[in-house]
Amino acid sequence: MIPGNETDVVAAIEKVSPAVVSVATLRVIQESMFDAIPVRGMGSGIIFDSNGGILTNHHIVEDAERVEVLTPDGKKFHGEVLGSDAMSDVAVVRVDGENLPAVKLGDSDKLKVGQISIAIGNPYGFMLPGPAATVGVISALKRHIHVEERMYEDLIQTDASINPGNSGGPLVDSSGMVVGVNTANIPFAQGIGFAIPINAAKRIAKEIIEHGRVIRPYVGIAGLTLTREIAESYNLPYEQGVLVARVGRGSPARRGGVSAGDVILEADGTALKGWEDLQHILQTKKVDDTLELLIGRDRERGKVHVRLEEASKVIA
Repeated sequence: MIPGNETDVVAAIEKVSPAVVSVATLRVIQESMFDAIPVRGMGSGIIFDSNGGILTNHHIVEDAERVEVLTPDGKKFHGEVLGSDAMSDVAVVRVDGENLPAVKLGDSDKLKVGQISIAIGNPYGFMLPGPAATVGVISALKRHIHVEERMYEDLIQTDASINPGNSGGPLVDSSGMVVGVNTANIPFAQGIGFAIPINAAKRIAKEIIEHGRVIRPYVGIAGLTLTREIAESYNLPYEQGVLVARVGRGSPARRGGVSAGDVILEADGTALKGWEDLQHILQTKKVDDTLELLIGRDRERGKVHVRLEEASKVIA
C-alpha cells in the first residue's frame, strides 16, 4: 500500500504526464565549406494549450532546422517554433493538433521553500514509454545565476535532479499544478536543479505568441544586493542598494556612465533595497525609455541617465 504523501506524488505525476512531450530537433553544423554534419538533439516540452501550444527551452530548439514532437501515446507532430527567448531560456512550439491533453498552470508567486517539487520529463517519447520523474523540495526561490554573458533571474531552485533530457519539462507541485519549466542549461548545477517560474514563462509565451519575440528593455549590468557584510568587506559607505559587479561591453549602462564597483542607490527616484527592486522597476519600462540612476562611487554621488535598448537586439 502506498503511503498518503506518496499517493499525492504518484497522482500528480499521472495527472501531468500525458501532456509532457518529447521535443526532437535536427541542427546542421557547417564544419567547413564542403562538410555539413547533422546533429540531433532531444528534450522535453509541456502542452499548455489543447490546440497545440507547447512550452520548452530555448536551448533545446535554438538553431533547429527541424522540430518533431512526440506524445506519450505515440503520436508524432511537426513542430513550428513560434519564438524563442535566450535570456529566459523559454521557447514556444506549435503543432497542428486538437483536443490534446494540456496541463494546468499554477501560480509560482505562491511557492514556499520546503514544498514538494516534482521534475518530469519525456525525452525519448514512445521509444522508452512513461515519464522520467524526480522528486525533491523547493530549496530556494529567486535565484540569480550568471552563466557566461547571460543572467538567469528569479529561478526556482530544487533538489529534484533535472537531467538534460528532462529540460523543458514541467516542475510540478504535489497537487499536479505546473509551477515551473525545468532548465538544464546551468552547467555547474550538480545535485540541484533550476526551473523558470511558470508566471514568468506565461508572460514570455504571451509575448512570443503576439510578437514572435520578447520585447524587453535591457540595461546591461550584472549586480547583487548590497548587504552590510559586502559593504564592510569593500569598505563601501552605503547601507543598501545594488552593487554593480559587471557592465556589459557596448551596453546602455556603459554608455550612460555606469562602471563596475558602483552602487546604484536609486532608480527613477525610488530608493533601491536590492537587486529585485531594480528588476521590478525595469519591468515597468519600455524600450527607448530613459532610466535615471543615482550612483554612489567611492564617497561621491551623482545621477546618470541610461537609454534602454531592446534586449534581443543587444544579446544575440
